[in-house]
Amino acid sequence: MESVAASGEGQIKGVLTHGGRYVLYNVYGNLFEVTTKYVPPIRPVGRGAYGIVCSAVNSQTREEVAIKKIGNAFDNRIDAKRTLREIKLLRHMNHENIIAIKDIICPPKRESFNDVYIVYDLMDTDLHQIISSSQPLNDDHCQYFLYQVLRGLKYVHSANVLHRDLKPSNLLLNANCDLKIGDFGLRRTTSETDFMTEYVVTRWYRAPELLLNCSEYTAAIDIWSIGCILGEIVTREPLFPGKDYVQQLRLITEVWPSWSLNLLNLGNFFLINFPPFLLGSTSCLYYNHILLLHFYMF
Repeated sequence: MESVAASGEGQIKGVLTHGGRYVLYNVYGNLFEVTTKYVPPIRPVGRGAYGIVCSAVNSQTREEVAIKKIGNAFDNRIDAKRTLREIKLLRHMNHENIIAIKDIICPPKRESFNDVYIVYDLMDTDLHQIISSSQPLNDDHCQYFLYQVLRGLKYVHSANVLHRDLKPSNLLLNANCDLKIGDFGLRRTTSETDFMTEYVVTRWYRAPELLLNCSEYTAAIDIWSIGCILGEIVTREPLFPGKDYVQQLRLITEVWPSWSLNLLNLGNFFLINFPPFLLGSTSCLYYNHILLLHFYMF
């Protein structure tokens, strides 16, 4: 028996498996097996070294969700620990600016399975794609994005958790400009090229104390990353795109680009170059421009 999922280029057909409890789809060469609770349309919405992400509909709530398949999740011990870390963290977090895990699809055979399927909120895009597009962004956009990141980060830091990998592609957005922080340790590479690409891009948002291999650091490392992201929103290009650690540190010490006065003040506020003076997410929320947004929204 077949289940049919509509897609933009035709239809993705699914085959019932395990006594009709699961449906197996072939999504552009990727096998994708979910319970019958999740129904068509099944559409691919993203992919990476970890696997593929498809959208589906929860038949019980009629809510559209994103389902991430992590293929061969246990082949690498480090990758398996990252997967478990993200699941444990996000299952305990409940905040409108943090991506939520809605469900974890139980495998048909618990004693022998290799793939993990995690169900998340479905978002339309991420900040990296917005920055790379021709979509106009003004100061209000910048401050609203910034405010939401800080609200989510304040919640994360209140649980004594550091994100440590904030960057535009980890900030998810919908059409209403609502923002959610994602990717709490679920980074994966399948080749040396993938590793180097991830390694270089992540370095662009890394705080100086991490670049200098300081043994102790605080939540301020996430605040530094936010400052780098703010700069990228304004200039539409990475603020410190260093090719190596030496160039990265040199770029950090160069002159600020030409921003509006409000955003220049914000940038200086987040990117003071001395780690002991970097502020926490709570303090940043009380910066005057962000505070005005807080009173306006709530």
